[in-house]
Amino acid sequence: MEPDRILATWLIAHRREIESALKRQLGPAAPAHCSVESEALRRFRSFLASALVRGESITPALDGLRLNERRVMALVEAWTQAAAETAGELHANLVAKVRPSIEAFRLSIRTTSDGRKQRGRPRATRRVVVAAIDRIADAFLAIDTDSGEIVDANPAAGSLLGVDRDALLGVAALSFVERNGHDGWWTQLDAMSENDDTRSFWTRLVDASGGPVDVDATMTRFATRGRVLALLTVRPRALSTSVAAS
Repeated sequence: MEPDRILATWLIAHRREIESALKRQLGPAAPAHCSVESEALRRFRSFLASALVRGESITPALDGLRLNERRVMALVEAWTQAAAETAGELHANLVAKVRPSIEAFRLSIRTTSDGRKQRGRPRATRRVVVAAIDRIADAFLAIDTDSGEIVDANPAAGSLLGVDRDALLGVAALSFVERNGHDGWWTQLDAMSENDDTRSFWTRLVDASGGPVDVDATMTRFATRGRVLALLTVRPRALSTSVAAS
């Protein structure tokens, strides 16, 4: 890659503006200030600035961080889009300039020991399950019943909530639930941890922009070693009504 000190300087000078744009873009899915994802983004910014100044990439410092590749790279992509929107015509080629560093950062996450431990060994059954989830037309979320965190999602869930589905990983599911519905959600999750009964209910979610999304939800239980997942499928109420009417 060609060195670009002007772009490197601009990215550093406009860091806060880019972070504000990222928060507006991701809403509840934005990383918490002191989270490991925020630290990963900070290291990516440093890595990127160095690469732009040098004209070549050095190995980013990721040791000691247990990173979820899907979540972190979704945040890196979102940060890049926020930077491009902030720059506008001033740096029209920003995304193309940053792309080599994004791919180098992704490769580094995959090859660090902590990254491999967090990702786990790929399994054929896992790939089959992911493919099946991705084909579901309704939004799908797998939620840890103990922590309330989203551990998996399909593209339809990302579309419904207004963010990339990988950016949802590790985020508290209740971040996308209307505040006065939180108690009811914990009741549903607690029920999933105790029995296998399928539960259907109406709820109001909020998307990344804060807009309300009324949905019909179905929740089932899936027990794995060490934790119980609530498998949630949701469909916007307008769509559910039209399907029922037909």
